[in-house]
Amino acid sequence: MTVSQERTPQTQPLDVPSAILQRRSIKTFKPDAIAPELLRQLVELTVAAPSSFNTQSWRIVLVQDDAQRTALADAAWNQAQITQAPVTFVFAADAMAGDGDLTPILEAGQASGAWTEGTVSYFKTAIPGFQEQLGDKRREYAIKDAMIAATNLVLAAESLGLSTCFMNGWIEDNVKAVIGAGTDPNLAIAVLVPVGYAAEPRKNPGRLPFSANVFVDRLGSPYES
Repeated sequence: MTVSQERTPQTQPLDVPSAILQRRSIKTFKPDAIAPELLRQLVELTVAAPSSFNTQSWRIVLVQDDAQRTALADAAWNQAQITQAPVTFVFAADAMAGDGDLTPILEAGQASGAWTEGTVSYFKTAIPGFQEQLGDKRREYAIKDAMIAATNLVLAAESLGLSTCFMNGWIEDNVKAVIGAGTDPNLAIAVLVPVGYAAEPRKNPGRLPFSANVFVDRLGSPYES
């Protein structure tokens, strides 16, 4: 089977276990565009991710323009995946999301029946209170939410015949400048994820045995399946 045959969109999406086991970090992409309807599906599945109090504190920028991709690559130590893939998702995290207008989130939760009027009333004070209590950890918690959303993206992409690469290594202020965030101290760059069609096959590099890093109740008590 050729690489092209391997990475074309699936006729039927892979199930979750298959997508998890099949996914690899791809370093070389074809320039082929992603169909708009497929890209929208990826965005919908990405933002379906859970987040603390459903604040959805991620700020996701889809970098597609050629000049923007070049600038983003420059901000990420010239890693070629960004200029090769047709789109790179930049996951930023807003540490102050819980301080903003919560009305749309609260009203949506109540309208869907997910939250009662009592829950909404409680969240009006609980969310800002929790955020304030976090102090210096607000940035960390927002990044966690963004990373959960990024995981949704890579598994959804894999299930639909696309490939991705979790990318680390960038100059944060430079990435912020590319996406129009200036030097906002409350916005953190969580991860960059190029998305496209693989131009290379990559095999499973293997995993350590459970005994190396999976434990029961406390470290040193190995999990034995």
